[in-house]
Amino acid sequence: MKLHELNALPEAKENKRVGRGPGSNWGKTSGHGQKGQKSRSGVSIKPWFQGGQSPLYRRIPKRGFNNARFTTRYATINLSDLNKFFNDGDVVTPEILKEKGIIKKQLAGVKVLANGELEKKLTIKANRFSSTAVTKIENAGGKTEVI
Repeated sequence: MKLHELNALPEAKENKRVGRGPGSNWGKTSGHGQKGQKSRSGVSIKPWFQGGQSPLYRRIPKRGFNNARFTTRYATINLSDLNKFFNDGDVVTPEILKEKGIIKKQLAGVKVLANGELEKKLTIKANRFSSTAVTKIENAGGKTEVI
């Protein structure tokens, strides 16, 4: 076997060599055509760019019903926060949470989430509770009350 008789591996494909004279069919403009933005080096046109034309997302009318306006947002508080700021036997209400600066705004109400552990017996009055928060509060000997 001689060096010129070796076959290349099927995955070893040679790159197209452009700009190597008129005899190669890829000389002079190297397949980029003549003039214009795409013939220059460093061109990067985003797929959604439509030239001087007004883009599609601006042409479509923005009207009609959108449900995002009517979502109810709750101020959330975790059990770990209640552990830090309250003592055994305390009653926790949204007003007290706001006074202590634990929540900034009440929004549509207060929702208690089950992040962390509760080690104190608290009576918690809130608008909503996650199901795991209710079980953790009752296991600690506390009470939950939906306002």
